[in-house]
Amino acid sequence: MSDPGSQLLAPGALVRCRPQDPNRHHRAPRYVQGHVGEVVEYRGSQPLPDEVVASRGATRLMVPVYGVRFVAAELWGGGDHSVTLDLWSSYLEPETNP
Repeated sequence: MSDPGSQLLAPGALVRCRPQDPNRHHRAPRYVQGHVGEVVEYRGSQPLPDEVVASRGATRLMVPVYGVRFVAAELWGGGDHSVTLDLWSSYLEPETNP
Protein backbone atom coordinates (compact mmCIF):
# COMPACT_ATOMS: atom_id res chain seq x y z
CA MET A 1 0.00 0.00 0.00
CA SER A 2 1.35 3.47 -0.81
CA ASP A 3 0.82 6.79 0.92
CA PRO A 4 -2.19 8.30 -0.88
CA GLY A 5 -1.36 11.84 0.26
CA SER A 6 2.15 11.89 -1.14
CA GLN A 7 3.16 13.20 -4.50
CA LEU A 8 6.49 12.84 -6.23
CA LEU A 9 8.86 15.75 -5.76
CA ALA A 10 11.21 16.63 -8.59
CA PRO A 11 14.93 17.17 -8.10
CA GLY A 12 15.50 20.85 -7.40
CA ALA A 13 12.27 21.25 -5.44
CA LEU A 14 12.66 23.21 -2.21
CA VAL A 15 11.16 21.53 0.84
CA ARG A 16 11.01 22.26 4.54
CA CYS A 17 11.52 19.48 7.05
CA ARG A 18 8.52 19.63 9.37
CA PRO A 19 9.29 20.33 13.02
CA GLN A 20 8.36 17.25 15.02
CA ASP A 21 8.36 16.32 18.65
CA PRO A 22 6.43 13.08 18.69
CA ASN A 23 6.50 10.73 21.63
CA ARG A 24 7.32 7.97 19.18
CA HIS A 25 10.10 6.95 16.83
CA HIS A 26 10.93 9.12 13.82
CA ARG A 27 13.91 9.60 11.50
CA ALA A 28 14.08 13.37 10.97
CA PRO A 29 17.12 14.70 12.86
CA ARG A 30 16.38 17.75 14.99
CA TYR A 31 19.15 19.74 13.30
CA VAL A 32 17.19 19.82 10.01
CA GLN A 33 13.68 20.21 11.40
CA GLY A 34 12.24 23.55 10.35
CA HIS A 35 15.00 24.09 7.77
CA VAL A 36 14.73 24.29 3.99
CA GLY A 37 16.58 21.85 1.77
CA GLU A 38 16.67 20.88 -1.89
CA VAL A 39 15.49 17.55 -3.24
CA VAL A 40 18.40 15.94 -5.08
CA GLU A 41 16.94 12.51 -5.82
CA TYR A 42 13.89 10.30 -5.46
CA ARG A 43 15.09 7.15 -3.67
CA GLY A 44 12.02 4.97 -4.12
CA SER A 45 9.33 4.08 -1.60
CA GLN A 46 10.13 2.48 1.73
CA PRO A 47 8.11 1.47 4.77
CA LEU A 48 7.64 4.42 7.11
CA PRO A 49 9.89 3.68 10.12
CA ASP A 50 7.44 5.42 12.47
CA GLU A 51 4.78 2.85 11.56
CA VAL A 52 7.18 -0.11 11.50
CA VAL A 53 8.20 0.56 15.10
CA ALA A 54 4.66 1.32 16.28
CA SER A 55 3.29 -1.86 14.73
CA ARG A 56 6.37 -3.98 15.44
CA GLY A 57 7.13 -4.50 11.77
CA ALA A 58 3.64 -5.28 10.46
CA THR A 59 3.21 -2.11 8.40
CA ARG A 60 2.36 -2.05 4.72
CA LEU A 61 2.49 1.73 4.33
CA MET A 62 5.09 2.54 1.66
CA VAL A 63 6.17 6.19 1.54
CA PRO A 64 8.39 8.00 -1.00
CA VAL A 65 11.90 8.74 0.25
CA TYR A 66 14.00 11.64 -1.04
CA GLY A 67 17.62 12.60 -0.81
CA VAL A 68 17.45 16.18 0.51
CA ARG A 69 20.50 18.47 0.62
CA PHE A 70 20.80 21.11 3.35
CA VAL A 71 23.46 23.84 3.26
CA ALA A 72 25.60 23.65 6.42
CA ALA A 73 25.69 27.43 6.83
CA GLU A 74 21.88 27.42 6.99
CA LEU A 75 21.86 24.68 9.63
CA TRP A 76 24.74 25.79 11.84
CA GLY A 77 25.60 29.34 10.77
CA GLY A 78 28.85 28.37 9.08
CA GLY A 79 30.62 25.90 6.86
CA ASP A 80 31.00 25.69 3.11
CA HIS A 81 29.65 22.15 2.77
CA SER A 82 26.24 20.52 2.67
CA VAL A 83 24.52 17.59 4.34
CA THR A 84 22.33 15.19 2.37
CA LEU A 85 19.80 13.04 4.21
CA ASP A 86 17.25 10.46 3.12
CA LEU A 87 13.89 11.72 4.37
CA TRP A 88 10.40 10.26 4.02
CA SER A 89 7.85 12.48 2.27
CA SER A 90 5.72 12.63 5.42
CA TYR A 91 8.55 14.61 7.08
CA LEU A 92 8.57 17.20 4.28
CA GLU A 93 6.40 20.02 3.02
CA PRO A 94 6.88 22.19 -0.08
CA GLU A 95 8.65 25.45 0.71
CA THR A 96 6.36 28.31 -0.22
CA ASN A 97 8.70 31.20 0.73
CA PRO A 98 12.02 30.51 -1.04
